[in-house]
Amino acid sequence: MGLCHGKPIEHQAKNLPVPGEADPPPSSHTTKSSNFPFYSPSPLPSLFKTSPAISSVNSTPLRIFKRPFPPPSPAKHIRALLARRHGSVKPNEASIPEGNEPEVGLDKSFGFSKQFLYHYELGEEVGRGHFGYTCSAKAKKGSLKGQDVAVKVIPKSKMTTAIAIEDVRREVKILRALTGHKNLVQFYDAYEDDDNVYVVMELCKGGELLDRILSRGGKYPEEDAKAVMVQILSVVAYCHLQGVVHRDLKPENFLFTTKDETSPLKAIDFGLSDYVKPDERLNDIVGSAYYVAPEVLHRSYGTEADMWSIGVIAYILLCGSRPFWARTESGIFRAVLKAEPNFEEAPWPSLSLDAIDFVKRLLNKDYRKRLTAAQALSHPWLASYHEIKIPSDMIVYKLVKAYICSSSLRKSALGALAKTLTVPQLAYLREQFTLLGPNKSGFISLQNYKTAILKNSTDAMKDSRVLDYVSMVSSLQFRKLDFEEFCASAISVHQLEGMESWEEHARRAYELFEKDGNRPIMIEELASELGLSPSVPVHVVLQDWIRHSDGKLSFLGFVRLLHGVSSRTFQKT
Repeated sequence: MGLCHGKPIEHQAKNLPVPGEADPPPSSHTTKSSNFPFYSPSPLPSLFKTSPAISSVNSTPLRIFKRPFPPPSPAKHIRALLARRHGSVKPNEASIPEGNEPEVGLDKSFGFSKQFLYHYELGEEVGRGHFGYTCSAKAKKGSLKGQDVAVKVIPKSKMTTAIAIEDVRREVKILRALTGHKNLVQFYDAYEDDDNVYVVMELCKGGELLDRILSRGGKYPEEDAKAVMVQILSVVAYCHLQGVVHRDLKPENFLFTTKDETSPLKAIDFGLSDYVKPDERLNDIVGSAYYVAPEVLHRSYGTEADMWSIGVIAYILLCGSRPFWARTESGIFRAVLKAEPNFEEAPWPSLSLDAIDFVKRLLNKDYRKRLTAAQALSHPWLASYHEIKIPSDMIVYKLVKAYICSSSLRKSALGALAKTLTVPQLAYLREQFTLLGPNKSGFISLQNYKTAILKNSTDAMKDSRVLDYVSMVSSLQFRKLDFEEFCASAISVHQLEGMESWEEHARRAYELFEKDGNRPIMIEELASELGLSPSVPVHVVLQDWIRHSDGKLSFLGFVRLLHGVSSRTFQKT
């Protein structure tokens, strides 16, 4: 939805997919099978055939970044979904029923100042989006007098549904709340008149990240890529902590403030952003095809979807091609859902193992195994980069809540697993522990969680209801945690499972558990520990969790216990 600054669009290609033309086959790269003797959760089965498409057209060039090339226009069902959202469906156009019919008598008053032309003089158009365009402008009055700014102009004639109006209202609200981060475009003010809404922002004159990639021959050296990724991760971690998911992260939505090679990078275009609580999932499909996460196509996602998009950007930065590509949008979605990124071809063999691991851990199709933005900033690949400030990570709050609600047996198992963590993993947890403000004795209470979050709170956090979630966590009854128990509580089993060293972690943890925490246990006691009501199916399944020789928890049972269980797990068995 418009840019703060970008190249003017002189024409729009209408290169529709050729009827009957087959999509290129997905990457032949296959993941090696694991010898791990237990079931490892996998992403949801593909819902591709019933998945509507993305409501934002991407403008990234073809797979190899040699020159700009207009992408194919969206397939009909994508255009229909986008039109449906904004009430511009023509009588003869096919559409997807979304329950969002155009409404009559919409209130298009936002309560913004109506003195735009008194304060600013509009200049030339510098960018155009789906439902608005961006111009340069010069301030005539006020504190910005004489300063060049960017003005995003959104015609009210385009706002033909309540959803479209709410999108604009939410974008301004989010920009107003989050502005101030050094890697987020500065928001100045919002105006309106009878015809348009005007969003006044910082003017970024350095062009898009995409253009900078192209000017460098299609890819970045590792060290330069690190500088870009640190800035992207920094602003995204900030947004996620406030409960804001961007939903349209791509190279086109990051601008340099100047043409200088060391210019700061700024995130723009929050037109598709939304609020999300740590324990909630979004279900509307928005974004750009090449950067969309698998779970978005499955209509159940959270902030992890942004991390997938960042993984795609990292892949492009390092090798100059897309990880998922096809000639048509439907082919792109099929590749996102089914194909694996190729790390065998040049230049990947010449890149560092840490760089490859970094990208792989972002492009995991199981969102539970993906790194968070704060964790990505702590990854060994970026560890040597200067000026990295690791922010608080909301996943810690989710994990600690789950830990407190777990059985004593699971807490013991997690404690054993925590003892297998590597130095970089412990460094991240130490950073998070320190941010919670432990007392002189090295302990934290759950109240510390709320205090720590309030230090970074913005109005966005109130709208996303993240504060409500944190208040609930801090109110749980639990004793204080030292750093050792904090590690056990804040460890993500799913993320560890996504690493190549997972089996080594699990085996070593089980050895420690055998020495310190394992004991004979009856099936009835195990069911009670897990909070399950006695039933025949539950008992049959739990028999596999216990060694017949001595009645102690088996390795299979230990690993499943680490993941946590519920009665719902056994209903599916």
